[in-house]
Amino acid sequence: MELTVRLFALYRERAGTKEFSLELPSGATVSDLTDAVRVRFPRLAPPEVKIVVAVNADYAESDEVLKPGDDVCLIPPVSGG
Repeated sequence: MELTVRLFALYRERAGTKEFSLELPSGATVSDLTDAVRVRFPRLAPPEVKIVVAVNADYAESDEVLKPGDDVCLIPPVSGG
């Protein structure tokens, strides 16, 4: 299945794009997606940083199964004070 993945803030800057298409096998999970994203954009986030994923405007767990047409967004960690 082909998904469009949108990037925000720091992730957008590091990847050099605000969105991209990603081909994943049917039945792929959020974890499969983040693994594929790390291969495509190795500088996106260090291995120890969990990439937060929203699917259809809700935060997604790593074992959530993705479906064609899902709205997928990657949200970088936020810090502030």
